[in-house]
Amino acid sequence: MIDRATVERILDAADIVDVVSEFVTLRKRGVNYVGLCPFHDDKTPSFYVSPSKGVCKCFACGKGGNAVHFVMEHEQITYPEALRWLARKYNIEIKERELTDEERLERGERESMFIVNEWAMGYFSDVLNTDPDGLAIGKQYFRSRGFRDDIIARFNLGFALSRRDALSATAIAKGYKEEYLIKTGLCYKKESGGLVDRYAGRVIFPWINVSGKVVAFGGRLLDSRTKGVQQKYVNSPDSDIYHKDHELYGIFQAKKAIVKEDRVFMVEGYTDVISMHQCGIENVVANSGTALSTHQIRLLRRFTPNIVLLYDGDEAGIHAAMRGTDMLLSEGMNIKVLVLPDGDDPDSFSRKHTAEEFRSYIEQCQTDFIEFKTALTLRGVTDPVKRSEAISGIVKSISVIPNQITRDTYLHECALRLGMSEATLVGTMNRFISGAKEEQAKEAGREERRLQREGGDGAAQPATIGLHSIDEQAGEVERMLISEVIRHGEETIFEGLETDDGQTVNLSVAQYIDYDLAQDGISFANETYNRILAEAAEHSGEEGFKAESYFLHHPDADVSRVAGELAIVPYRLCRSLEMEHTMESLRLRVTHLVLDLRMDITQKHIKDVKRRLLEAGSDMAKVEPLMREYKEAQQLRNILARRVGNDIVS
Repeated sequence: MIDRATVERILDAADIVDVVSEFVTLRKRGVNYVGLCPFHDDKTPSFYVSPSKGVCKCFACGKGGNAVHFVMEHEQITYPEALRWLARKYNIEIKERELTDEERLERGERESMFIVNEWAMGYFSDVLNTDPDGLAIGKQYFRSRGFRDDIIARFNLGFALSRRDALSATAIAKGYKEEYLIKTGLCYKKESGGLVDRYAGRVIFPWINVSGKVVAFGGRLLDSRTKGVQQKYVNSPDSDIYHKDHELYGIFQAKKAIVKEDRVFMVEGYTDVISMHQCGIENVVANSGTALSTHQIRLLRRFTPNIVLLYDGDEAGIHAAMRGTDMLLSEGMNIKVLVLPDGDDPDSFSRKHTAEEFRSYIEQCQTDFIEFKTALTLRGVTDPVKRSEAISGIVKSISVIPNQITRDTYLHECALRLGMSEATLVGTMNRFISGAKEEQAKEAGREERRLQREGGDGAAQPATIGLHSIDEQAGEVERMLISEVIRHGEETIFEGLETDDGQTVNLSVAQYIDYDLAQDGISFANETYNRILAEAAEHSGEEGFKAESYFLHHPDADVSRVAGELAIVPYRLCRSLEMEHTMESLRLRVTHLVLDLRMDITQKHIKDVKRRLLEAGSDMAKVEPLMREYKEAQQLRNILARRVGNDIVS
């Protein structure tokens, strides 16, 4: 782990203009710099860099932050990796905290495996490009597939010699341990004890993870040897650094294009990915013929919610397009399906067409998944029972979509397309949703009982309803309040307030917000916001504390990212129109925002009570207390409305 002092040195040394200028052409505009955003297809400069604050932000797509966040987003790497990237740039020695013996052993083994895999990738590539057999067999195979040398180099393709100990003998001679050759899956042991190269005689496709580390390999028998062979491909076994259901082939080469295009194409195999890259379409990954896992979907969701499933036009391709789609929908992905003309796969189709032709075909022929599934499952179905089963399958897919508006939209379109009553489909969908919730509750109960048996704390936490925000994402008012905390958290807005014991105190922005919300147990929906507020309130009394610089340089990546997003205002009025920044103007702004937040939470509470009243029906034992709760909430709302409307500050 990088120690705090080193992190601070890196952040202090990182010049935001210098860092961004490596990737973006910047022009000075007033006190800031502007350029075309590298994170989306920007036509007019919308990417602002503030040297005084040390942050950048695009006011079109919202991406930005400090130098670390920019590098994280641009290079699609983790927070520690971005810190190391900046440390190398500014020649800062990384000092790490002392690891425990267990951490040191685990880290040493993982690092050793990565080092062996990195060496093996270079070895396979060198054989392909310099060895006579590599050139005559491996290179000739790739060229027969139409791959250019630059594409071969981009994907680090290689070749393994036919001799069964060629790699292992070379590795041992260079000092690599047998233990790690076996743990990575590059070799396995014979009963006699000798090492055998797993990929002998195969062309090699390295798997590079999202951070750029070599985690595994795929080896393919050449065409002349695949007749009658069931296992054409051999892949690395699972290991401490590789789990097949966690990785996607091509993600490292595709990640920047995925972010820029805000869309990813999912194909089946290695050559599909490589051919599409060569065609000019780079936002493509492969799951290598296996069903998608939650890990893989969430990995993609980091870059985009939009996915196009791109498969062959034959029956097997269509079946592949259907696998894992409910899981994609349940994770909030927007799915399109593109089935290529019969006889073509993405590899062959991309070799026949230019990138422009391919993109044109995609735009014309891609189909929304629900529409695709409806057409596919009902094609030629006349039997009423089978038709009913097919429709239930469609509705079940819709039911897993987390966004209610999206669900309702799909259901409405299905009702029109199928000529059915929308109410019937809604009822069916609600049954699926209820069933899923019951199953989740049962699973939670089973997990709780398991934890209790094991002596763990399996007690479920009660749900709180009332003046607590229940949104999954913080609302705009919360965001505006935290923006004030970050930009002005240490500034005093109340002077000489008398406490219950007769003392007088001053309250800063952060202290006032923290105190006011705590009176009724109100907290933000966003836990990072709660942490920022608590830390700002705690440090406000310290001499020299400046909230903005404190949070921009915070060691927690989530905290510093929020600070970076909120530190820059989207526009600045000319001086003649700009409101003077005074304690009074800041106090009015902050107190109004606190009242707005209370009003917002109260409105949500009223809506929740209404819902519970409807559910209670004619059960007066439930209705009467709910009516009292409803009346109290309305009275509170009216008080807040008057205070907001009358600009009253207390």
